[in-house]
Amino acid sequence: MTEARHENPWLAEGSVIVQQQALRDYATALASFFRGPHRKPTFRKRGRSEGFRIVAVKPDDIRVLNRRWSEVRVPKVGWVRFRRSRSVPDARSYRVTKDRAGRWHVAFAAPPEPVGAPGTGEVVGVDRGVAVSAALSTGDLLRCPGLRPKEAERLARLQRHLAKTKRGSNRRGRIKVQIARLRARDADRRKDWAEKTSTDLARRFDLIRVEDLNVKNMTKSARGTVAEPGRNVRQKAGLNRSILANGWGLLVQRLEQKAPGRIEKVNPAYTSQRCSACGHVAAESRESQATFRCVACGHEDNGDVNAAKNIARGHRVAARGGVGLPEPVNREPQRTAPPLVAA
Repeated sequence: MTEARHENPWLAEGSVIVQQQALRDYATALASFFRGPHRKPTFRKRGRSEGFRIVAVKPDDIRVLNRRWSEVRVPKVGWVRFRRSRSVPDARSYRVTKDRAGRWHVAFAAPPEPVGAPGTGEVVGVDRGVAVSAALSTGDLLRCPGLRPKEAERLARLQRHLAKTKRGSNRRGRIKVQIARLRARDADRRKDWAEKTSTDLARRFDLIRVEDLNVKNMTKSARGTVAEPGRNVRQKAGLNRSILANGWGLLVQRLEQKAPGRIEKVNPAYTSQRCSACGHVAAESRESQATFRCVACGHEDNGDVNAAKNIARGHRVAARGGVGLPEPVNREPQRTAPPLVAA
């Protein structure tokens, strides 16, 4: 690094602390790639993944100005003011990043404190879906906020304009920034909903049961290869966008971080087809996404809430003989489980 800074004056103008830390981060990422399932580090691209990390932060490098604003000392830059979204912790390092919408963020690295259990012994089941982001066994239906109708119309209009622009033109750059701002607004609302929902669940219940879903595999593309192209590619792409827009993975991730040891993952097989009252399993009972009417006992409930109640009891229906209600005897055992139905 010292020789490179002597040979390149433009490199010497930057902070050596930032440059050395970038080399350390690259070495760590490369070692993780060879050691485990991590992806290989790639080159940075302008407008994407821009930022740097500062380590060995001293208490004097951060100071509070007023109720909303604080300042942080950045090497070779000086004091930079930022607006606090939460109280600044005693951090050892911080990262400054720039998103596609042109916004700069500073994030302080500090281990979060887990949310304490209420001690009431209550258990809740969470069923994640597309029409309803999260249905609780208590009967609550939670929906993740997204773009408003006017904002969605503007996004579609900007995407049409973007398709007609010339690559590298200033007009194309302006439209891309406008699209990025709308998408950033959508992502901010989804993250805010996941934070508030996970905190509320961690404070209200001692044990939280969710479906054991592999969201990464569920949202993979169905395009296939040239020799073996996929089927219903557009429909699968729409389902992938809906799953990601409802924050399935983000909600469970934040729950595991805020309530460690209090999250249980339940086999999702037949949870949407099983009656929470009598245990009868039948696909005909799920008349629609929102209606569940048991063909055996006539029990009626919201389809997502009924599935959440089965999840709350921790049924292992696929194994035939789990904890809870007696195993259903109305159907012949199948060699393969039926395809998962998105609730």
